[in-house]
Amino acid sequence: MKIKPSASIRKNYNEIAELCRESGEPVYLTKNGEGDLVVMDIEAFIKRESMLRLREHLVAAEEDRLHGKQGYTIDETTSFIRNAVQEVLDGKRK
Repeated sequence: MKIKPSASIRKNYNEIAELCRESGEPVYLTKNGEGDLVVMDIEAFIKRESMLRLREHLVAAEEDRLHGKQGYTIDETTSFIRNAVQEVLDGKRK
């Protein structure tokens, strides 16, 4: 985890942007010693959002299964997984 004072974003934008790109991790900015903002590389953000959407779908499917809803066929599951993987890969390419 990288932590920087919020004033550094004004003074060192390029340095912070490079740090985000190189690490793929968010940089936490503080103001008066308290957490204020989180800055991250756009590719890392897109990947993170794609993974969160995938997890939401998987949780919803598991909840449906636990409530007795009929599951998916192997072909349907394979198609869903391929689409999810492609979505993540497309997010990396943007």
